[in-house]
Amino acid sequence: MKRRSVVALLGLASLSLGGCGFKLRGAQTYTFQTLAILPNPGGPLAIELRRSFGDSVRVLAPNEPFSQAQVVLDILQEQREKTVVGVSSSGQVREFQLRIRVKFRVRNRDGDELTPPTELVQQRDMSFSESAVLAKEAEEVLLYRDMQSDMVQQLMRRLAAIK
Repeated sequence: MKRRSVVALLGLASLSLGGCGFKLRGAQTYTFQTLAILPNPGGPLAIELRRSFGDSVRVLAPNEPFSQAQVVLDILQEQREKTVVGVSSSGQVREFQLRIRVKFRVRNRDGDELTPPTELVQQRDMSFSESAVLAKEAEEVLLYRDMQSDMVQQLMRRLAAIK
Protein backbone atom coordinates (compact mmCIF):
# COMPACT_ATOMS: atom_id res chain seq x y z
CA MET A 1 0.00 0.00 0.00
CA LYS A 2 2.81 2.40 0.90
CA ARG A 3 4.66 1.57 -2.29
CA ARG A 4 1.64 2.48 -4.41
CA SER A 5 1.20 5.82 -2.68
CA VAL A 6 4.90 6.66 -3.15
CA VAL A 7 4.71 5.82 -6.87
CA ALA A 8 1.53 7.86 -7.25
CA LEU A 9 3.12 10.79 -5.42
CA LEU A 10 6.21 10.66 -7.66
CA GLY A 11 4.02 10.54 -10.75
CA LEU A 12 2.02 13.53 -9.56
CA ALA A 13 5.21 15.47 -8.80
CA SER A 14 6.65 14.83 -12.27
CA LEU A 15 3.39 15.89 -13.93
CA SER A 16 3.23 19.11 -11.92
CA LEU A 17 6.87 19.99 -12.73
CA GLY A 18 6.29 19.33 -16.43
CA GLY A 19 3.12 21.40 -16.43
CA CYS A 20 4.81 24.52 -15.03
CA GLY A 21 7.39 24.62 -17.81
CA PHE A 22 10.30 23.19 -15.81
CA LYS A 23 12.95 21.72 -18.07
CA LEU A 24 16.56 20.78 -17.45
CA ARG A 25 19.05 22.98 -19.24
CA GLY A 26 20.40 21.08 -22.22
CA ALA A 27 23.42 21.67 -24.40
CA GLN A 28 23.75 25.15 -25.86
CA THR A 29 23.30 25.65 -29.58
CA TYR A 30 25.13 28.46 -31.34
CA THR A 31 24.41 30.19 -34.66
CA PHE A 32 28.12 30.24 -35.50
CA GLN A 33 30.75 27.56 -35.95
CA THR A 34 33.97 29.52 -35.36
CA LEU A 35 34.83 31.97 -32.59
CA ALA A 36 37.87 34.11 -31.83
CA ILE A 37 38.53 35.28 -28.29
CA LEU A 38 40.61 38.45 -28.07
CA PRO A 39 43.07 39.33 -26.63
CA ASN A 40 45.14 36.25 -27.34
CA PRO A 41 45.86 34.28 -25.18
CA GLY A 42 43.94 36.38 -22.64
CA GLY A 43 43.52 35.99 -18.91
CA PRO A 44 42.32 33.01 -16.89
CA LEU A 45 38.69 33.63 -17.88
CA ALA A 46 39.50 33.52 -21.61
CA ILE A 47 41.49 30.34 -21.16
CA GLU A 48 38.63 28.60 -19.31
CA LEU A 49 36.16 29.88 -21.92
CA ARG A 50 38.25 28.31 -24.69
CA ARG A 51 38.13 24.96 -22.90
CA SER A 52 34.40 25.13 -22.19
CA PHE A 53 33.15 25.10 -25.76
CA GLY A 54 34.21 21.54 -26.49
CA ASP A 55 33.18 20.34 -29.95
CA SER A 56 30.13 22.60 -30.38
CA VAL A 57 32.18 25.61 -31.58
CA ARG A 58 35.70 25.76 -32.96
CA VAL A 59 37.62 28.38 -31.00
CA LEU A 60 40.53 29.74 -33.01
CA ALA A 61 43.99 29.16 -31.58
CA PRO A 62 46.01 32.22 -30.54
CA ASN A 63 48.26 31.91 -33.60
CA GLU A 64 45.36 31.85 -36.13
CA PRO A 65 44.17 35.14 -37.67
CA PHE A 66 40.88 36.23 -36.11
CA SER A 67 39.55 37.19 -39.55
CA GLN A 68 38.72 33.47 -40.04
CA ALA A 69 36.16 33.59 -37.21
CA GLN A 70 32.46 34.18 -37.79
CA VAL A 71 32.14 35.82 -34.38
CA VAL A 72 34.77 37.69 -32.33
CA LEU A 73 34.50 37.98 -28.54
CA ASP A 74 36.52 40.95 -27.29
CA ILE A 75 37.26 40.76 -23.58
CA LEU A 76 37.79 44.43 -22.90
CA GLN A 77 38.48 44.16 -19.18
CA GLU A 78 38.97 41.39 -16.65
CA GLN A 79 39.49 42.60 -13.12
CA ARG A 80 39.66 40.94 -9.70
CA GLU A 81 38.98 43.03 -6.61
CA LYS A 82 39.25 42.41 -2.89
CA THR A 83 37.77 45.00 -0.52
CA VAL A 84 37.36 45.12 3.24
CA VAL A 85 33.70 45.25 4.29
CA GLY A 86 33.93 44.48 8.01
CA VAL A 87 36.32 45.25 10.83
CA SER A 88 36.28 44.44 14.53
CA SER A 89 36.23 47.03 17.32
CA SER A 90 40.02 46.77 17.51
CA GLY A 91 40.39 47.53 13.80
CA GLN A 92 41.16 43.98 12.64
CA VAL A 93 39.68 42.82 9.35
CA ARG A 94 36.76 40.41 9.81
CA GLU A 95 35.19 40.24 6.34
CA PHE A 96 36.23 40.74 2.72
CA GLN A 97 34.21 41.05 -0.45
CA LEU A 98 35.72 39.36 -3.51
CA ARG A 99 34.62 40.58 -6.91
CA ILE A 100 35.31 39.75 -10.56
CA ARG A 101 34.37 42.26 -13.27
CA VAL A 102 34.42 41.34 -16.94
CA LYS A 103 33.63 43.78 -19.70
CA PHE A 104 33.13 42.31 -23.17
CA ARG A 105 31.57 42.87 -26.57
CA VAL A 106 30.69 40.54 -29.41
CA ARG A 107 31.08 41.43 -33.07
CA ASN A 108 31.11 39.65 -36.40
CA ARG A 109 34.17 39.41 -38.64
CA ASP A 110 33.17 42.63 -40.45
CA GLY A 111 33.28 44.57 -37.18
CA ASP A 112 29.50 44.99 -36.74
CA GLU A 113 28.54 44.79 -33.05
CA LEU A 114 26.27 41.89 -32.16
CA THR A 115 26.41 42.75 -28.44
CA PRO A 116 27.44 46.21 -27.23
CA PRO A 117 30.06 46.53 -24.47
CA THR A 118 28.55 44.77 -21.46
CA GLU A 119 29.86 44.34 -17.93
CA LEU A 120 29.26 41.23 -15.83
CA VAL A 121 30.00 41.23 -12.11
CA GLN A 122 30.25 38.33 -9.68
CA GLN A 123 30.84 38.86 -5.96
CA ARG A 124 31.21 36.74 -2.86
CA ASP A 125 31.61 37.64 0.81
CA MET A 126 34.32 35.90 2.81
CA SER A 127 34.94 36.00 6.53
CA PHE A 128 38.52 36.37 7.73
CA SER A 129 40.37 35.10 10.77
CA GLU A 130 44.00 35.81 11.54
CA SER A 131 44.34 32.41 13.20
CA ALA A 132 43.51 30.61 9.93
CA VAL A 133 45.30 32.71 7.32
CA LEU A 134 46.41 29.80 5.11
CA ALA A 135 42.94 28.27 5.09
CA LYS A 136 41.38 31.62 4.22
CA GLU A 137 43.84 32.10 1.34
CA ALA A 138 42.85 28.69 -0.03
CA GLU A 139 39.17 29.62 0.39
CA GLU A 140 39.78 32.85 -1.53
CA VAL A 141 41.34 30.94 -4.43
CA LEU A 142 38.35 28.56 -4.51
CA LEU A 143 35.85 31.43 -4.42
CA TYR A 144 37.59 33.20 -7.32
CA ARG A 145 37.61 29.95 -9.30
CA ASP A 146 33.88 29.45 -8.60
CA MET A 147 33.07 33.01 -9.67
CA GLN A 148 35.13 32.56 -12.83
CA SER A 149 33.24 29.36 -13.72
CA ASP A 150 29.92 31.15 -13.17
CA MET A 151 31.11 33.99 -15.39
CA VAL A 152 32.11 31.57 -18.16
CA GLN A 153 28.66 29.94 -18.04
CA GLN A 154 26.98 33.37 -18.26
CA LEU A 155 29.13 34.30 -21.26
CA MET A 156 28.30 31.02 -23.00
CA ARG A 157 24.56 31.59 -22.46
CA ARG A 158 24.85 35.11 -23.85
CA LEU A 159 26.75 33.83 -26.89
CA ALA A 160 24.04 31.19 -27.43
CA ALA A 161 21.40 33.94 -27.41
CA ILE A 162 23.02 35.75 -30.37
CA LYS A 163 20.95 35.43 -33.53
